[in-house]
Amino acid sequence: MKKADLFFNVIRVPVDFAMLFLTGLATYLFRTKILSAFRPVQFEFNLPLFYYLWLVSIVGLVFIGLYAISGLYSMKVRIGKAEEFFKILIASSAGVMLVIMYIFVRQELFNSRFLILGAWLLAILFVCIGRLLVRYFQHVAVGRYHFGVQRVLLIGEDALADSLKADIARMPASGYRIVDHWQRTHVERLSEMKYVIDEVLLVSPNYSGNHVNELIEFCHEHHIVFKFVPNLYESLTRHMDVDQFSHVPVIELKRTPLDGWGKVFKRTIDIVGASFGLVVFSPLFLAVAVAIKLDTPGPVFARLKRVSRNKQFILYKFRGMIAYDPDGGAESLKASLRELNERKDGPLFKIKNDPRVTRVGRVIRKYRIDELAQLINIFKGDMSLVGPRPHQPDEIAQYEKHHKKVLAIKAGATGLAQVSGSSDLPFDDEVKMDSYYIEHWSMGMDLKIIFKTMFKMLHDRSAA
Repeated sequence: MKKADLFFNVIRVPVDFAMLFLTGLATYLFRTKILSAFRPVQFEFNLPLFYYLWLVSIVGLVFIGLYAISGLYSMKVRIGKAEEFFKILIASSAGVMLVIMYIFVRQELFNSRFLILGAWLLAILFVCIGRLLVRYFQHVAVGRYHFGVQRVLLIGEDALADSLKADIARMPASGYRIVDHWQRTHVERLSEMKYVIDEVLLVSPNYSGNHVNELIEFCHEHHIVFKFVPNLYESLTRHMDVDQFSHVPVIELKRTPLDGWGKVFKRTIDIVGASFGLVVFSPLFLAVAVAIKLDTPGPVFARLKRVSRNKQFILYKFRGMIAYDPDGGAESLKASLRELNERKDGPLFKIKNDPRVTRVGRVIRKYRIDELAQLINIFKGDMSLVGPRPHQPDEIAQYEKHHKKVLAIKAGATGLAQVSGSSDLPFDDEVKMDSYYIEHWSMGMDLKIIFKTMFKMLHDRSAA
């Protein structure tokens, strides 16, 4: 999904709610301040404005739910203006019917029929206006300022490929930009393009299966979206998403169902969870910081280079080893301790009784307190609460091609591999676990892993 589409689809939710709230306010003021000059009303005494606006907020949330059910917030389906209007009409009408039923059952609330009829008409009008404004700003932001555009490598040698190229160039507001157009699948040239493209679009069917498979593997390894014209290679798809280029349906091969609203919900939980954790554990953070400073010289946090989705970031952990310095710190001693590495099955480095660990480090590593500092990374957006383990650059250099599947999504503070075997899990099994998580992600799986992690932190001491 294009970044611009994701952003503006999410924006439609608060815009719709704001328009519904404005509907309620406009209806109330129109009835009490304008129509009252011609027909006095009595209900304002038992329905003060503040209470009325509270009711409008509750009803607005009900309308938002109905809009969601009607498909107005779907990330996978693009709808035209006419279809959007009819969906708003039907969902708003259903919302008004629910309000009427509630009034009938409770036999209270207020006694102005104009508020019901006026709110129904204005809700449809205001929500449509709000969505037209969102469409306009999206058109300007994408077409004029290139906000969230997808850079596309087009591969095709037939008339359809040329037609798509011309149509995309003619419609900059579509959100696509053709970076290059290849007549052939030059797999050997792909490495030159991996930093300048976001998508590969394969149009023509006249290519060998081996070349297409190499193209798909390259895109998956470097987290580049791969799309193709339908009726080609459907048997390879597990998760499919249908897009459209100038009225031509296109299918996207997806490594993970984590997209659209799933990505939004996951990030929301990350922010809420990290914020809650930072507040709750702040006294513990202070105590650990003081203990580290009193135990050995050096910083409170270890700043470690890690990679997530092929992007390097700084991972924070409470320092449990001797401080790094160019002449003799924990990292510089790693090479001399290589022969003591207990993980012979892969590129990972693990020593049970690591001589670099400090006295405080043994305690905080035993109870996994050192990893709580990763809440900072989660809040910043470098990591997620749940995901594959963040990987070291020197480890990735030793990975085989199938190992790099674990880089497909954002790294996590915990994950399926961590709750399934911790540090004792063989590397290839860890990759299998993380690959399964990537291909079968769901919010339910995330919550299950979080609860298992909490239990494991209280009972498992394998990190000591």
